[in-house]
Amino acid sequence: MRPFKSFLASEIETYVQYRKSLGYKTMPAKSYLLTFDDYLAKTEADWHSFTPDFFLEMRAGLTMETRGINAIFSSIRGLFHFLVGRGYVDHNPLRDIPRLKKNVIVPFVFSPDQINQLLKSASKSIRTTSGCFLTDLAIYMVVLVMARCGTRISEPIKLLRCNYRRDDATLYIERTKFGKDRIIPIPKKVVAEIENYLAVRQSLRPDDKNPYLFAGRKQRYLSQTLVRDAFQNAVEKIGLKQPRKVLGNVNFNGPTPHSLRHSFAVNTLNRIRKSGGSAQNALPILAAYLGHTDYICTSVYLRVSDAMSRKNLVDFCLWQRVNK
Repeated sequence: MRPFKSFLASEIETYVQYRKSLGYKTMPAKSYLLTFDDYLAKTEADWHSFTPDFFLEMRAGLTMETRGINAIFSSIRGLFHFLVGRGYVDHNPLRDIPRLKKNVIVPFVFSPDQINQLLKSASKSIRTTSGCFLTDLAIYMVVLVMARCGTRISEPIKLLRCNYRRDDATLYIERTKFGKDRIIPIPKKVVAEIENYLAVRQSLRPDDKNPYLFAGRKQRYLSQTLVRDAFQNAVEKIGLKQPRKVLGNVNFNGPTPHSLRHSFAVNTLNRIRKSGGSAQNALPILAAYLGHTDYICTSVYLRVSDAMSRKNLVDFCLWQRVNK
């Protein structure tokens, strides 16, 4: 990534390295700070420029979604907190600048039938040539686990062989988004598919030493890009490809691999309701299964009970927009 170039370049780089020493990832904070650095260079700013008006003008010129602007300003706010501690400035100039109100985000939700269609389409895309078959089959398996177990895309990709426990039909997921480990039970049909994949892999590559459950090339795990491409190809083939819509202060996301996780949660709560159970009471259990730190995070799925309710909400917002 390109270096910082403004008068504050050295201090910003020191801050980035400080965060790294604390265990934080370099990205995306460095990218956000590069945006700030570009603005400093463009306006030829110096230490005397940091007034509230300076930052409000910068914010007004950013042509992106609210969440992106808030993320940039959160990184800048953290930078100035660091600079105050080092004695470069005597106060944080962003302390009186509030966050912009976020848009409401409504995730794309696949119905159970659409999940089945997606998986069928993905399986048909597995190439049978010797150089592609096992990799394509592994990609399909990752999509299957995301759909049937509600995992994040990184979780099945980085599963080791020892993380799969056939006897008790579980997956041991290590070091997730929030640094938590968890063991999740998996459906019998998923166990059968994993067993089939491992048997095929053993047959075609008996000397394979790749430690990952769903093997990539050269003893490595699969690339997320390969999985995302296969997912989008399957979505397009079943006629569900659509762009994200922004209607007023509501973002209706298009289908992404993470939509499978949303769909798993929503469809699970919907099944509980239909069986006469309490979706509210099920939230703590579902939160633990999904690896959320707090079941309050899981409660957002109660807002969209199924794929049809989401579609009706989109249609209603479009109708309001047209008939204003």
